[in-house]
Amino acid sequence: MSIEAKTVDESRVETVHIVRPNHLNGANRLFGGILMQWIDEVAGIVAKRHSMCNVTTASVDNLTFLQGAYQNEMVVIKGKMTWVGSSSMEVCVDTYVENHLGARNRINNAHFMMVALDENDRPVKVPRLILQTEDEHLAWAHGEERRRIRIQRKKDKLDGI
Repeated sequence: MSIEAKTVDESRVETVHIVRPNHLNGANRLFGGILMQWIDEVAGIVAKRHSMCNVTTASVDNLTFLQGAYQNEMVVIKGKMTWVGSSSMEVCVDTYVENHLGARNRINNAHFMMVALDENDRPVKVPRLILQTEDEHLAWAHGEERRRIRIQRKKDKLDGI
């Protein structure tokens, strides 16, 4: 069964992790590699929900560490679809530390380019994205600009720049 289009909300994901001693680096903060694994998993789940098939991470843009997380803190990771092409999808992932009152402080932001794959690991067409809010339209426009920059960077690399 093929679905023509989906809303942003249909693939939205939120996960929560407790920072444990085995997640810490030498400075007693959450190891960046652990966080990268967690956010890549969230991006993959968002893309799988949207495309309804297997996906792979093609690239990561703007992985920005704003501040650390520490032992016993709750880390909340939220992912949402921001842009789709033919087989590629951009997923925005924001990471927060949540305190005991439920207040959240953003500590990381990333944009993942995911590609939908068929059973032979070939790119496959994905549903269009239905934009319902001003924020979703703005996120799409920003995704278009990031796509343009990615294409230019790839061209520059091929040209030896």
